[in-house]
Amino acid sequence: MTQKLTLKSELQKKLQSAKDEGLLQGQLKLNEPLSRYTTWRIGGEAECFYQPEDEKDLQNILRLIPEETEIYWIGLGSNLLVRDGGVKGVIVYTKGVLNQLDINCTETEEKPQCYISAQAGVACAIFARKAANESINGAEFLSGIPGTMGGALAMNAGAFGGETWEHVIKVKMINRKGELIERTPDDFDVRYRSVSLKAPFLKERFLKKRRTNEWFISGTFSFEKDEQGLKQSKQKIKRLLTRRAETQPTKQANAGSVFKNPDNDHAARLIEVCGLKGVSINDAQISPKHANFIINKGHAKAEDVEALIEKVKKTVSEQYQIALDTEVKIIGEHLLQGKEFHE
Repeated sequence: MTQKLTLKSELQKKLQSAKDEGLLQGQLKLNEPLSRYTTWRIGGEAECFYQPEDEKDLQNILRLIPEETEIYWIGLGSNLLVRDGGVKGVIVYTKGVLNQLDINCTETEEKPQCYISAQAGVACAIFARKAANESINGAEFLSGIPGTMGGALAMNAGAFGGETWEHVIKVKMINRKGELIERTPDDFDVRYRSVSLKAPFLKERFLKKRRTNEWFISGTFSFEKDEQGLKQSKQKIKRLLTRRAETQPTKQANAGSVFKNPDNDHAARLIEVCGLKGVSINDAQISPKHANFIINKGHAKAEDVEALIEKVKKTVSEQYQIALDTEVKIIGEHLLQGKEFHE
């Protein structure tokens, strides 16, 4: 249990003052437990937690945050481990906001193209369902991703053979100054579960500090439309969701796949053949249903999950000389370091 802070940091004072003066319209929470917002149900407190009212309000708060302050984004809270000591800086929470989705299709071609514009807070499952309802093919794989389109863009999320950036036409970014920037796929280095701006677009001062300067706020995606395929698309989504429920621990607290698949292999297979399936550290357990998932059986801490991740990496490396990379993003401070947000 982390100790509740009573003194406010300078960052907290600044943002609370802006909120009190009406400069911010969204919800600001100080020392907010992040276990409420992650699918692992794990995580210490956020120094500042902010849910913007809309895009303009998001611009306003970004302009107020000092350049040296870390900024993190949470959508549905999947693919994320928040350490027990909490997160210093600002959490931007997009669930329930930034959720506009527009569909435009051309009807003159033999195979009409459809362009779907979605803001970062749109859930991937909703994107897939609305596409299917419009007889749009190719977005079904998104039904198997338990996150938002902002997260899908940031990591090139994929499932069941499909990947997000196969369909991207353009994206809109927002930077620390609240400026909006349109970019195309040519501006990015897109790989398996990895997306980064190419060197010419990176600002040196942020690169040196490994601090992100731009974030995805929306994207426009291209798909084909087939009026005859409406029933097939809905059936495919149903099959994919059934398969997901049968093969993954969907009814237990988890964050999705923990490790990236190495070349020509699967992380789950490697973990299983190493005899690690079902192994626990306290209440963190490698799922008996799918070895690339770690579940929280009730009272797991981030330190338990991290210890299990390191155990998997070490075992697979020793037995197969393969270095597994985590797909899950880990943020925050270890509890033993303390959490001194106040001056």
